[in-house]
Amino acid sequence: MEVKTLSQIDLSVNPVITQMAIHNHEQILFCNDNATGLKAIIAVHNTILGPSLGGTRFWNYNNEAEALTDVLRLSRGMTYKSSVAGINLGGGKAVIIGDPKKLKNEALLRRFGKFVNSLGGKYITAEDVAMTSRDMEIIKMETDYVSGLPENMGGSGDPSPVTAYGVYVSMKASARETWGNDSLNGKKVLVQGIGHVGEVLVSHLTKEGAKVYVNDINQERLKEVANKYKAEVVSADTMFDLDIDIYAPCALGATINDNTLSKLKCKIICGAANNQLADETIHGEAVGQKGILYAPDFVVNAGGIINVYYELDGYNRERALAHAEKIYDTTFNLFQLAKAEKIATYKAANKLGEQRLEAIARINAVL
Repeated sequence: MEVKTLSQIDLSVNPVITQMAIHNHEQILFCNDNATGLKAIIAVHNTILGPSLGGTRFWNYNNEAEALTDVLRLSRGMTYKSSVAGINLGGGKAVIIGDPKKLKNEALLRRFGKFVNSLGGKYITAEDVAMTSRDMEIIKMETDYVSGLPENMGGSGDPSPVTAYGVYVSMKASARETWGNDSLNGKKVLVQGIGHVGEVLVSHLTKEGAKVYVNDINQERLKEVANKYKAEVVSADTMFDLDIDIYAPCALGATINDNTLSKLKCKIICGAANNQLADETIHGEAVGQKGILYAPDFVVNAGGIINVYYELDGYNRERALAHAEKIYDTTFNLFQLAKAEKIATYKAANKLGEQRLEAIARINAVL
């Protein structure tokens, strides 16, 4: 049966299950609670490798359709991320709709925790955009299916250092593929988004001698990080006009699109953001046609899921970092696969993820 792409389907007629079927999502839970103002969506993409695990994002979406699209894309990405990283987790994600500064409180988070608990362990939540380890602590009051807890509760605390380290080693693997060695000394790198992950990445880059440019919507934090690491601030209006070696998107997704690709002057795209390609097929091919090496995001940013995975069985930061270091080899090997099969790098990464999923599915089918 031919599976249509999203652009070929009229979602105004069949907006939910039809959209789930595009990438074979298993389940969606829509959550509403008038008393707390909670409106959330939990998406479980695939549980072949294990329970689905993925963070909860609290975001003021323009509408519910936008939130649904985001949670479906993010949950699918988590499936491939865990598969390629070699960990026994499936892919899931949750979004809470609204302004976290106005809506986030204990009652809302605990009500969300009850919805997570209703899935009976099929989905394990963690922190994502606008959520903290303290929020996970509150959610845990209603469910045990929580990761990313504070260290004083036996959790892993802030996953940013491990995520950023994975991005850093992936960037070095990309440099090796592009220039023949993995040194980043003297390379010009634009880091867009300097939250916790972005700042740690800037730290790694400056220590190695890279020339770092930074951009963020938070002007106060932008100034703080730029001064701390001697990075150069660039505006959103001019950053894609820079003559750089590496672009590292570390904020929200879809920054690789028709508009930015017409301007980008770099040899490598390698960053922490999820869903960097506005359209996986169109822009995944276009980067290669422009002579840009794209390191697929779910391979690059797997340090976060690796970190919380090790929390599930007694956390050890050294084990998590050692596993995250393998992202270097995974990144470099997928480049070799892409060259050997003459396919785009995003296709090579998808293929790696699908191969493991299919192999384990066959094992599970054996009686």
